[in-house]
Amino acid sequence: MITQPIPARMRGLNRAEICDQNFIEFVNQWQGPIAGSADADAPILPGSALDRQGFAELMESQLISRHLDLMARVLRVQNKVFYTIGSSGHEGNAMVARLTRHTDPAFLHYRSGAFMAERFRKLLDMDPVMDSAMSFAASAADPASGGRHKVWGSKPLWVLPQTSTIASHLPKALGTAVAIEQGKRIGHPLPIADDSIVICSFGDASSNHATAQTAFNAAAWTAYQKLPAPVLFVCEDNGIGISVKTPGGWIERNFSQRADLDYFTADGLDLATGYAQVQAAVEHCRQRRRPTFLHLRTTRIMGHAGTDFEIEWRPLEELCAVEASDPLLRSAAIALQSGLYSKDQLLALYESIRARCFAAAEAADKLPKLDRLEDVIAPLAPYTPSAVMAEACRTPAAQKRLEVFGGDDKLPENLPPRHLAIQINQALHDLFCKYPEALLFGEDVAQKGGVYTVTKGLQKAFKSARVFNTLLDETMILGLAQGYANMGMLPLPEIQYLAYFHNACDQIRGEAASLQFFSNNQYRNPMLVRMAGLGYQRGFGGHFHNDNSIAALRDIPGLVVGCPSRGDDAATMLRTLAALARVDGRVSIFLEPIALYMTKDLYDSGDGQWLFPYPAPDQAMVLGEGRVYDADAEDLVIFSYGNGVPMSLRAARRIQQQHGWQVRVVDLRWLVPLNEAFIVEQAATAKRIVVVDEGRHSAGVGEGIITAIAEGGYAARPFARVVGADTYTPLAGAAFLVLPGEEDIVAAAGRLAP
Repeated sequence: MITQPIPARMRGLNRAEICDQNFIEFVNQWQGPIAGSADADAPILPGSALDRQGFAELMESQLISRHLDLMARVLRVQNKVFYTIGSSGHEGNAMVARLTRHTDPAFLHYRSGAFMAERFRKLLDMDPVMDSAMSFAASAADPASGGRHKVWGSKPLWVLPQTSTIASHLPKALGTAVAIEQGKRIGHPLPIADDSIVICSFGDASSNHATAQTAFNAAAWTAYQKLPAPVLFVCEDNGIGISVKTPGGWIERNFSQRADLDYFTADGLDLATGYAQVQAAVEHCRQRRRPTFLHLRTTRIMGHAGTDFEIEWRPLEELCAVEASDPLLRSAAIALQSGLYSKDQLLALYESIRARCFAAAEAADKLPKLDRLEDVIAPLAPYTPSAVMAEACRTPAAQKRLEVFGGDDKLPENLPPRHLAIQINQALHDLFCKYPEALLFGEDVAQKGGVYTVTKGLQKAFKSARVFNTLLDETMILGLAQGYANMGMLPLPEIQYLAYFHNACDQIRGEAASLQFFSNNQYRNPMLVRMAGLGYQRGFGGHFHNDNSIAALRDIPGLVVGCPSRGDDAATMLRTLAALARVDGRVSIFLEPIALYMTKDLYDSGDGQWLFPYPAPDQAMVLGEGRVYDADAEDLVIFSYGNGVPMSLRAARRIQQQHGWQVRVVDLRWLVPLNEAFIVEQAATAKRIVVVDEGRHSAGVGEGIITAIAEGGYAARPFARVVGADTYTPLAGAAFLVLPGEEDIVAAAGRLAP
């Protein structure tokens, strides 16, 4: 820390300007000793692990980061820059970048300007200033996000763009570290070196977030079992989160004694001192392959963002003390004391970088911005139907199938018709034969085969490196999935119940499904999430096992949600979703109706009419394609999905008997996105319409169906909606009071009679 006093300032002045002037005045007023070697390989100061050349480059990265911040504050008021959360005070993270490789995946805190500037040195012909300026300006030419968001990201530098959700990137960073080792176990070629580590930076305030604690716990849980997880958690401790101070000593107290989370500390305010400390943490993580916590001391200069006028809520004396600890002042002192620069040379460097940043920003402002909706959403949900269908219909190796299923006579397509759970199981076996990089994991999925034995036999057939149990933490399950996807594997995580997804929703909404959008389709999180849910379980359940809330899924941009009502559909849908992940990098959820898992009969006990032959492995379903029962019937058309389909078929028979109507039942099968054209096509020939939605009255799928019908021009058709009540599902028989039933469908049709 620089101890000489900062000149007193009046309240209300721009703190960015003050910090800028502080540096200039500090250099001009330098009176300290000057000594050092001209040898570039000599230590920058006696005893330092950092040589003179390394220090010069690190300081330049610090100055680039600082002047990007200063530029953003000036040009934001001119509407040329759209982001002012700065990195000032955190410039010491440049040391982490220097001491790691550009192929070590990095999930970064938003105060990572110096880290990025330094990592850019790892490859030739890359300009951190212009790239950053284009991102600040929301330019369509921004190589990180294509102008969709200000993010720190780079495909060639393995910096995966992050959202602003606090701490949400920690689970997937740990997942990526685990995936590096998992790839070796299954013989999957990695896109990076086998001894790579993962860098994950965050602030001291963020470390308290539940999502962060999930990742720390899972990291320790992994290390406790002696499973390698080479993640370097970098806590950039500046002592404050927006305006809430972190208690002094809290980070050290909270993390220094955690078993199986190896703690290191480093001075991020002093390059000469901190370099060896950061180096020790990086080397430990790479060599020991253990989760490592690097507590990096930083400070926060110029407030949280441009709109944070600290002078209004923070004492002036405190602000001056913070500004006196500016790491750039310490770097200037080292540069001058070592003789690396004269005062004039250092100020010339400072001003040249300022000019470079402003010139880049002005040039970026003149570049085109996104001005068409189709360009904005282009990377959100890429879909190449012909390629997806070709991949979905590509068959697994015949010999591998024979080995897995136990002979030709035991191939599922040669067996009698079976129910939903069995056919999902058989389809999963086929997918694992087809994709050696496929992994299935979750709670109880291995030896037990899941709560409903849907994954039974998979671990025995494909071994524990590919089918395994995780800790009981849905957030971490989905974080692992993203990590495996980052390393080129095909994750098939299972969320045991739909209700359990809601506490981990942001891992899909904010992270997995957004990555293609915010990286301009440079990074992808291909995954197929299996999720049991919906209602109608008899003798078991209550809300948490009969959750019918699909609204949380329907609201996620770019997500695909499929929901089968019968086994043969489930098999072909799974093939399509796996191909969609492989070809287009998409995130999908396969919502499995629990009450239909074991259903064999449709109308009468023992009729076996809900058992279907297993489709041959070269068959798949077109994304969005529905199934129509009695396609020529026009008196009444019933739209439904999941449990509602067999229920509607039973009701249809009764309606036909009562009213003499011919009834068509439409199984949507795909709930997100809804195939609106298909819905309109079916509505066009309907004299009456009933929408059967087992979800809730508010925000259910039924609202989307009716909207499609209305916007398609068929709102005048007599229609009724049969839906669940806006309540949680109670236990036992009371559940059927809140869920729509067969009687409700028949009654709704009756109300449409002339």
